[in-house]
Amino acid sequence: MSAAPHDSSPAVHFSDLLEGAMRVWDQRQMDDGVFGLAVPLQGLDPLLQLADLEDADPFRFLWDGAPGICLAAAGRCHHLEMSGPRRFELAQRFSDITLGRILEGTPEAPAQARSRILLAFSFFEQSGELQPQGSMPSVQAVLPRWQLSRHGRHGWLRLHGIAQQMSDVRSLAESLWLMAEKLQSWRSWPGQSSGNLSGRIIPGDWERRYTTALQRGLELVNGGELHKLVLAVRHSVSLTSPLDPLLLLKRLRYQQAGSCRFLWQRNQQDSFFGASPERLLSLRNGQLRCDALAGTAGRNDHATSLLNSDKDRREHELVVKAITEHLTAQGLQPRRPRSPQLARHGQLIHLHTPITTPAPGQSPLALAGVLHPTPAVAGLPRREAMSWLRSLEPFDRDGYAAPIGWIDCAGDAELRVAIRCGHARGTQLDLTAGAGLVRGSVAERELQEVGLKLTVLADQLDLVSGGRQGAQSPIH
Repeated sequence: MSAAPHDSSPAVHFSDLLEGAMRVWDQRQMDDGVFGLAVPLQGLDPLLQLADLEDADPFRFLWDGAPGICLAAAGRCHHLEMSGPRRFELAQRFSDITLGRILEGTPEAPAQARSRILLAFSFFEQSGELQPQGSMPSVQAVLPRWQLSRHGRHGWLRLHGIAQQMSDVRSLAESLWLMAEKLQSWRSWPGQSSGNLSGRIIPGDWERRYTTALQRGLELVNGGELHKLVLAVRHSVSLTSPLDPLLLLKRLRYQQAGSCRFLWQRNQQDSFFGASPERLLSLRNGQLRCDALAGTAGRNDHATSLLNSDKDRREHELVVKAITEHLTAQGLQPRRPRSPQLARHGQLIHLHTPITTPAPGQSPLALAGVLHPTPAVAGLPRREAMSWLRSLEPFDRDGYAAPIGWIDCAGDAELRVAIRCGHARGTQLDLTAGAGLVRGSVAERELQEVGLKLTVLADQLDLVSGGRQGAQSPIH
């Protein structure tokens, strides 16, 4: 690879890359540490080429926010896994220390190519003693070994590795160059078709169990003990073979174009993925944005009925009010439109209110700790709602409705709420969905909303069980 492949990209030669890296190494202030190198690569798609970012470590990550940033990562250079309290604070500290110690061998790389810490939280803050076997840690934070990013037509490949002497720097530069050549020689998606997932619905009585919890939840909100409660249900599918999440995410890119597709793959047997329409927060150049997303209808329903629904408007306003109050308590001055908008995401329509504020000097993960969980996925009052969720939901939420995303070396960050998701462990695929209960909620309608969300998930994954599962499943 003598140069980047398109005329619009900067001319890069291996000698230039190596000379710049060695110059940085000679000027270093420490004896060893993590060395970062990046090279421009144009016209590549991180989603399609994540499988080519081979590494001895099985970890893989995807963040497909097109038309925003698209980011693929593989391997772990440094990582943190922990359970217990202060997880947002400790994840921020890990991010600050790890990113601050990177010796940057490509200082001219743009914002999209910055080193990033990748983050995945569990919904509940779990202690090590109470954490169920096989569940997600309370927080996972990863500085990836490989990072392939794209924004618009511009792409960059980045490598992080340990350097203790000059020969390590040369070895990293050679590895980066060889990987860049491999990616540029790629011509076609290895999977010719996304195909269907063949599987069967695991027999269960989720509707009966959910109805029991639903009735108790309605008693709590109608009796005034809670203002809102978001009860979720889990539905399991037994697959005939392990799924390839990248094939599914490729499909979701077109079915959920307005959402952010994500993948957190700890190993080949454990993949958490989805297409989230809900932004917990994004922080760019000191400007903060949050999304209030609550109130749902099917695509075939009349959109005006959602805007005119007293129940959905009250449910939505509870979320908006909670977010603005949390931000105000941090000394910020949040702004919001007077009325919600309609946001269409695939087969679902939601009430949506963007909330923005200048937030100079704010720690993104401290803000995330204040905001999570919003009433859109838990309830109000928060502490009491969380306690009832642990009591009424007969499963651990793991990453469902928890923050997932990234933070970069300049302090910019984006975290999504992990909804519209699935978690595959071997040949078992778990789908989770929830509905918000407020005073005046009707049990039958809430059952229909949860059933609709589960059906949409199954349909988007093109599940097949003796016929098209998405359209003919027993999900109501």
